[in-house]
Amino acid sequence: MGFSELWSTYGENYISALITTWGMTAVCFVFVMVLAVLVTVLRVSPFKPLRWVGDFYVQVFRNIPGVSLLIIVVYALPYLNLTLDYLPSVIVTVVLVASAFGSENFMSGINTIGVGQIEAARSLGMSFGQILRRIVIPQALRSAVLPMTNLLIAVMLTTALGSQVPLDTPELTGVVSYINTRSAGGILAFAVSALGYALTALAIGFAGSRLDRKVRVLR
Repeated sequence: MGFSELWSTYGENYISALITTWGMTAVCFVFVMVLAVLVTVLRVSPFKPLRWVGDFYVQVFRNIPGVSLLIIVVYALPYLNLTLDYLPSVIVTVVLVASAFGSENFMSGINTIGVGQIEAARSLGMSFGQILRRIVIPQALRSAVLPMTNLLIAVMLTTALGSQVPLDTPELTGVVSYINTRSAGGILAFAVSALGYALTALAIGFAGSRLDRKVRVLR
């Protein structure tokens, strides 16, 4: 099957899969950012038990393969009377894994903040929460733009876990299985999906680089 035949037959499926991938990526990344910030706050908390919880979270979900975690979410959680549909299961899996890496990115950003700024804030009587909101988190976010850009690309690629479960609308990897079960798409079917990932990643990288130049903290 040539490209023209493949596209004329399954072009709409590819476009639908690309939109599904973009949608999953956007939803996952919003939750990743929120959860990564919360976990990072735990890791820098003055209370040691909270630091342990944050570090434990990162160590666990950073070191579990995504497919293994997806299997746990889909097939093990029902034994705990918690059943999720396939799409939410994929989103939960991606968020748990990516937020652990996102927390590491935030920690790197926090480490770029001078100790003198924290000491000055304390001398002004600012509380731990105020220091986080006004000094630490804003600068950490600005310093972590490029790492978070890479994380966004990784989140997009990780949504390929959706190919392991029967989604109502397949994403870019799942649509290849859909095509190859109906015709001989072969390597070309994979190449078209790979092109969708690559072009999206290039766009994300370009936007991330421009944003980094605008918000970068000059030291």
